[in-house]
Amino acid sequence: MPLLRTLESIRTPWLDTAMGFATRLGEEMILIVLFCALFWCISKRHAYVMGAVFFLSSLAVQGLKIVFRVPRPWVYDPSFTIVGEAYGAATGYAFPSGHTQNAAAWLGSLGAMIKKWWVRVVCFGLAGLVAFTRLYLGVHYLQDVLVSLAITFAIVWLAMKFIPAEATCMKREVAIAGVIILCAFAVIIVAAVLYHGGVSEARQIRDATRAAGAGIAFALGMFIERNYIKFEPRTKKWWMQPIKLIVGIAITVALQEGLRVMGSELVPDALRYFFMVFWIMGVYPVVIKKFFQPEEQAAREANA
Repeated sequence: MPLLRTLESIRTPWLDTAMGFATRLGEEMILIVLFCALFWCISKRHAYVMGAVFFLSSLAVQGLKIVFRVPRPWVYDPSFTIVGEAYGAATGYAFPSGHTQNAAAWLGSLGAMIKKWWVRVVCFGLAGLVAFTRLYLGVHYLQDVLVSLAITFAIVWLAMKFIPAEATCMKREVAIAGVIILCAFAVIIVAAVLYHGGVSEARQIRDATRAAGAGIAFALGMFIERNYIKFEPRTKKWWMQPIKLIVGIAITVALQEGLRVMGSELVPDALRYFFMVFWIMGVYPVVIKKFFQPEEQAAREANA
């Protein structure tokens, strides 16, 4: 708390606004748009690394959150204040930091894959900035952000080492998908025990069950696409790329919002994230292959 108290004492309206803007680099929608653009239009290899890093680190962080159940700083000390706008996005428990993990996942992945020193400096610097904003805004402790950074950067290294550019070995593909799915089910089991045992409320474990549903969808979609769909992210007609992205993002957002009709309980909410991510990974690639690149795909299959 001493560090948070120090940061609380130096807050100004201008800094509050700047930190609130910077912390958005760790928000969900930023990652969704970037991942979709990378996956559908630029590089599947890079997208798979980024996705694997994000979902594995998310499952690890959300799993630790519900295992340790560390209260937020203002819950621990009611006299402590936070920057007002940060309250709405500070869901669940404190340790480790989900926003820090989100930012470190996509920025760390880009920094590792783009082998230019200045890109790495910018990416890692921005990830560190997001971690700092969580302290400044008063929603996390120092250990929350440090552990998130350590976990996510470790998974970046593992993903770069063990995820090949294309599917070359079925055993490896099954193993990669299997690890993510097993981690997701482990989180589901812990969340179910805590919820039904009355230890945690739904609002405290919702992020964990969402991560589990999305992680399972990513693993299944990655396995199916890499081994059976095999679409090409690039097209010869450049103008088709923005159309492809806009259509895909629009349907993704429509699914994210429209599937709320299933209900707000934990299981329907987890299914909502499952369907949204499976659309991104396993359904829209089929649409892309059929409607956005028939000539390119036919040429590739003829040369296979």
